[in-house]
This record gives sequence, C-alpha cells and structure tokens, in this order.
Amino acid sequence: MHEQLITPELRQWIIEQSSAGHSVESVLSAMKASGWHEDTALTALENTLKEHAWPLMQAGQPLPEPALASGATALWAHDREVRVLVSMARPRVLVLGGLLSAQECQEMVELARPRLARSETVINATGGSEVNVARTSEGMFFARAENELCQRIEARIAALVNWPIERGEGLQILRYGPGAEYKPHYDYFDPSQPGTPTILRRGGQRVATLVTYLNTPQAGGATVFPDIGLEVSAVAGNAVFFSYALPHPMTQTLHGGAPVMDGEKWVATKWLREQRFE
Repeated sequence: MHEQLITPELRQWIIEQSSAGHSVESVLSAMKASGWHEDTALTALENTLKEHAWPLMQAGQPLPEPALASGATALWAHDREVRVLVSMARPRVLVLGGLLSAQECQEMVELARPRLARSETVINATGGSEVNVARTSEGMFFARAENELCQRIEARIAALVNWPIERGEGLQILRYGPGAEYKPHYDYFDPSQPGTPTILRRGGQRVATLVTYLNTPQAGGATVFPDIGLEVSAVAGNAVFFSYALPHPMTQTLHGGAPVMDGEKWVATKWLREQRFE
C-alpha cells in the first residue's frame, strides 16, 4: 500500500472545513472519497483538530497507556500481575483479567454499600449533576486515597496505565439492580456545552476510563460499545480500559451498561484527567 503523507496543505484544508462548520464525520467521508486511507485520514484529523479545534486539550499530550509489548499476555501493575484478554488499537480498548482479587472486590462493595445514593449525570449546561432516567444505578464516590484499599487500587491503576495518581478522579462505585442500566454515552465533557469550562477547571478533560467489575451478575450487565460491536462481560475482578484523544464521537468510545437481567452488578469506575484533579 502506498504511504500517504499528511502535508501542511491537508492540515490547512481540515482547519478550513472545521471552521466552516462541517462535522468531523463529513470531513472524514470527503477525505475517504478523495482516496485517503481511513487510518491516515483519522490520524490527520485527530492531530490537526487536537491543535486547532479543541484548544482545551493539550496538543501532543500522551494518553494513559499500558506498557504492552506486542503479543503480551500479562502486565505487572504495581503489586499484581494482570492478564491481557483483549487488546484493540482503534479505538484503544483493553480487557484485563484479575485487576482486583476476590477479597478486594468484596471489601470495596462493603465499604461502599452504606453510602449508596441514586446515581447522577453531569448537567452540560451548568457543570452540575442531576438524576437522569438514562442511568438507573446507585452509586457513591470515594475521595482519592480515602482509605488503604483505595490507595492500593489507585497505585495499581497508575502503574498499569502509566498515569500519575493525582491525575485521576476518586473511585466511583456503582450498583445496578435487576433491570438497571446505563444507556450508551461518552465519558468526555462536550466542549460545545456551556458548563464544560467549569468542569475542566478541576483537572482538564477526561482522557481515559477504567471500569472494574466487583462481582459477576447471574445474567446481563455487560459493557457494550455500539460503534465497534464489542461486548465485555462483567466478571468479578476483571476490567475494561479505553482512552480517547479527543472529546468527539470520532473516538468511537460510545459505551453503556446493558441491563442486568438477573442478580446485581457492582463496578468501580476510574476516570483519568489531563491534569491534576482537585
């Protein structure tokens, strides 16, 4: 396959199309129709828009990423070996086995249970939060390093994805009862919404998510990625990690929690930010 070069002229054309109000999807379609390979077109769009269309993102900033050698089946994460079950490059998705022990899962559930309340979602217009019918779980947040278990897990995650502990939000614990779900959504904060600048002052954009399953439901409760046809079963101790270089649907990180059909599902979610999270 002939290599296609991303020239200054192409970058300028992308900027002009974006400034004229054309969507990323339409620009990508136009590039493909003109003969650009999809991978090259996506790289050009990501790099150019990161620098020009979304100044809230730091141009060229690395993303959280495990030091994963080609074909590796396991990673050492601070104090524990973690198995690599699935590895995808675009979008960047990893399914990991044994991130937490059975004892750690149970301890996390018991620490969180007394503090559960109906889960809320971010209000894009203000930067606040509210109960939303799309999210029918109960949840709570641990402050970062709130207790010894949180400290241990946070250190493990930081080592796993090569991202400083202080650039992570506190662990959020969620419980989904029978029928509960979280409809497909993105984890980044939409730059077009008026409440986003308020949210970003606490640590910049979210750039990656790690969801760890604290139990195994009897049926249902998978994490689904509709854009790529991926379904990750909820298995106690396992986790799914995904990163997103831009706050835009082109990252293909649309995901949701499928309804729990039998039993309940407990998860611990860790969101990683560009900068120190306060």
